[in-house]
Amino acid sequence: QVQLVESGGGLVQAGGSLRLSCAASGRTFTSYAMGWFRQAPGKEREFVATINWSGGRTDYAASVKGRFTISRDNVKNTVYLQMNSLKPEDTAVYYCAADTGYPIPSHPRDWGQGTQVTVSS
Repeated sequence: QVQLVESGGGLVQAGGSLRLSCAASGRTFTSYAMGWFRQAPGKEREFVATINWSGGRTDYAASVKGRFTISRDNVKNTVYLQMNSLKPEDTAVYYCAADTGYPIPSHPRDWGQGTQVTVSS
């Protein structure tokens, strides 16, 4: 099991940017593919982005492709989500997740506690 702690959420105006971070501890970080999911009020949790153990492979939801970038630093045991050109519909609680398989499955084994992102119009 790996412990995940997200940070970097907040309130931003439409068109702005935020960078989320997720610090991992407990197991060998490079054993895990990582991912970001989000859940908006009244909606189901949805996949946002995933990255393999080396950072050489990534995949994105169609709704964020070209605006969001997932990356990882295997020295700092941290995964990032750079979010640009934010829209009000990006408002959600964002969750970091880890699993041993890439691409990360829809129900990953380990989750963070979530960080709120609010985009005002």
